[in-house]
Amino acid sequence: MAKPERNNRRKKRRNPRQRKKNQSSKSIASPDKVAQKEYLRDNVRLNKFIAHAGFCSRREADEYIEAGKVKVNGKVVNELGAKVKKSDRVEVDGQKLSLEPFVYILLNKGRDTISTTDDEKDRNTVMDAIEGATGQRVYPVGRLDRNTMGLLVLTNDGDLAHRLMHPSYRVKKTYEVTTSRLISDEEIENLRTGITLEDGPVQPAKVSRSATEYKGLIITVFEGRNHLIRRMIGHLGADVDKLKRIRYAGLNDRDLRTGRWRYLKQKEINDLRRLVKLDTLDFNKGET
Repeated sequence: MAKPERNNRRKKRRNPRQRKKNQSSKSIASPDKVAQKEYLRDNVRLNKFIAHAGFCSRREADEYIEAGKVKVNGKVVNELGAKVKKSDRVEVDGQKLSLEPFVYILLNKGRDTISTTDDEKDRNTVMDAIEGATGQRVYPVGRLDRNTMGLLVLTNDGDLAHRLMHPSYRVKKTYEVTTSRLISDEEIENLRTGITLEDGPVQPAKVSRSATEYKGLIITVFEGRNHLIRRMIGHLGADVDKLKRIRYAGLNDRDLRTGRWRYLKQKEINDLRRLVKLDTLDFNKGET
């Protein structure tokens, strides 16, 4: 999960048309903010508090604690089993944390959009794409290349984000790729049986021809290595003209046009949590 940026400035919108589109997305979305009543009880483990504040995963929180970078009520706490109250003041690396309702957003990212919360070159980011979606801080789960389109989850659920990105949970990702030339049947079979890239072997879970794109392939992988699909196509001596992630962890882009976003439904949220072996959330509990 992307770490919180210390620069919280809001960029001026440079594209009024894009703003109008985003506001339209908001009007048709059905928000599902998840109350954290069950996690707001007193005597919560410190690493759990940090994760549920959306700062990082519990495992990463333990590293901050051991490094002496966590303070509770102004005092450094480096005991991994330490517990805190919901009224305690918790700071990590100088940043004060607060527990907020969980928010889960699915974005169908367009081209020329950066998968970060802020950009020093003032380029369009995914936060611009979901402007006005929520008052809570959310962060993208993993990244898509600037010109790779498709599905991206944004959330402040640190545990879920960490597990979705961790290779041991083998989260399935499906891409539609349009290549610079027609890929032969023999080359497709080579991809299916596995190829070796500069950072090691890779074997897709599935490779098939696109039903809608003449030079298109549908490739499903469990890995999240950088530029993986582009490098796989490059290994065949071809270039990628267009790349889009059409399915992610059981979610699909059906009824979600490019550039639009929506809140995840309750069933989708708990399906994601089951997928990565997390407890499901009780949506019948009210906010505190």
